[in-house]
Amino acid sequence: MDARDVGRHVTVRETRAFAPGRVNLIGEHTDYNHGLALPFAIAEGVTVRARAVDVGGIHAQALDLGEEDAFALPPPRAAGWRAFVRGVAAELHGAGVALPAVDLEIAGDVPRGAGLSSSAALEVALALALLALGGAHMEERELAGLCARVEGAWVGAHTGLLDQLASLCGLEGHALRIDFADLSVLPVPLALAGGWQLVTLDSGEPRMLAASGYNARRGECARACELLGVDSLREARTGDVARLPEPLARRAAHVLGENTRVRECVAALRAGDLPQVGALLDASHASLRDLYECSTPAVEATVERLRAAGAVGARMVGGGFGGHVLGLLPPGASAPPGARTVRPSGGARVDAAPGSH
Repeated sequence: MDARDVGRHVTVRETRAFAPGRVNLIGEHTDYNHGLALPFAIAEGVTVRARAVDVGGIHAQALDLGEEDAFALPPPRAAGWRAFVRGVAAELHGAGVALPAVDLEIAGDVPRGAGLSSSAALEVALALALLALGGAHMEERELAGLCARVEGAWVGAHTGLLDQLASLCGLEGHALRIDFADLSVLPVPLALAGGWQLVTLDSGEPRMLAASGYNARRGECARACELLGVDSLREARTGDVARLPEPLARRAAHVLGENTRVRECVAALRAGDLPQVGALLDASHASLRDLYECSTPAVEATVERLRAAGAVGARMVGGGFGGHVLGLLPPGASAPPGARTVRPSGGARVDAAPGSH
């Protein structure tokens, strides 16, 4: 069954859930501003195997790290990967999901701290596995909100819903135009035929959202809304934004311009105009660098490596302040060493193990 079928209120004793990471093609720092974004799920992600046991609380093993954790509900606070596990369990428990005693095994192949949404993949996979064991169901938008609360209340990164919705709703061969004013999701074909490829390249600078300028940028956007008298920057007008004090004017100008670039990118994809998509990636990066000020020297050097390899467009992905850079390579161009090809893949899914009922 896939994420949309979770919770036909079937009781299972053992389950496996997979949630993908994502690449955000364009539309950065717009989600928490009720704007537009165009992400796609990737093949890499996080798998959680969950087995109900007769006694005990929740026991989790992070196989990639060789670490484990054990706790009862409601759990105390913790740091690192344990904060995600405890936060998901606590939020589900608080939502009335009857969680059994359970053993969890966690493994993944999406790089951590790279801007490819390993954290959302972990949250979604954990939530889907625990929901299945608890015989419960949550609609995708509700579940995305729960996972975002985990990031804010348990991890300390006040993210929007972009990563979680992309992981839950991913569709093979498509990007997702997400409108964060109403959380509507529209699949947009993302065809990479004829030798075109999207790649990501690690800047070598790990991204830690909670410790970076991400929360500061979100606070600046909130302050801009206060001064403009609007509920979100989606409602702001260009002329009013220009009168804001700095750096708020630049932050808001980025958001308005990025919303326009998302619309233009959707039109370019529908027209099969990949060079125009590349130009929009470049424009997005320039805005993130100059107006939102979330680039770093390592990220800029990585952008230049991709351009030197022939990329028609390149930009930072994720919240910025390090992580990976996305590049669009035309036919005949060779990706630089260390780059990985990314393709739009399917979304989160849950499989009940044999013997469940």
